[in-house]
Amino acid sequence: MISSLRGRALHLDSDSVVIDVGGVGFSVAVTPDIPRSFHIGDEIVLHTNLIVREDSLSLFGFAEREQLSTFLLLIGVSGVGPKSALGVLSALSVAQIADAVAAEDDAPFRRVSGIGPKTAKLIVVQLAGKLHPSAVAGSAPAAVAGVPAQVIAALVALGWSERVAADAVAQVTADAAAPASVPALLKVALAALGPARPEQTGV
Repeated sequence: MISSLRGRALHLDSDSVVIDVGGVGFSVAVTPDIPRSFHIGDEIVLHTNLIVREDSLSLFGFAEREQLSTFLLLIGVSGVGPKSALGVLSALSVAQIADAVAAEDDAPFRRVSGIGPKTAKLIVVQLAGKLHPSAVAGSAPAAVAGVPAQVIAALVALGWSERVAADAVAQVTADAAAPASVPALLKVALAALGPARPEQTGV
């Protein structure tokens, strides 16, 4: 199972990216916010799920682990395939999905291309009680507040110390116009850290 990828962007499309990992290019289906947040040559970190079919191997990638968890729940719903699940996550945030399920409101899902009324109702019924409580309870400010912590964790995973990562994130989030999404903020934080690799920073 390929559970995550970290590498340089070789190609960016509206719904997919190709990531160079150790000289191997992995094509990954993604939500549209990811190609919009990066440029060719940028480093991308994705949480991934490999879908195995008789005639294909397909990778689906997400910037946040909660998105991946929600994707796995969605493809477990009768009538929802990987592409439809990706469509739901392209149109709705994890919090919006959780709110709709908690309110037993299938209207947001019916507005997603490829999701019919019956399937929308099944999503609400079959996901009831399965979403992470923090997604249901989280307000928009809380979600934004969680972004810096996720970016710090990503930087630590890339090799920087927690102190250096926290300082870099604090520096870029001090700007009122700081990006609100994890991929965009990670990109800005990496730029703030400069070209030096972690081993060159003494961490």
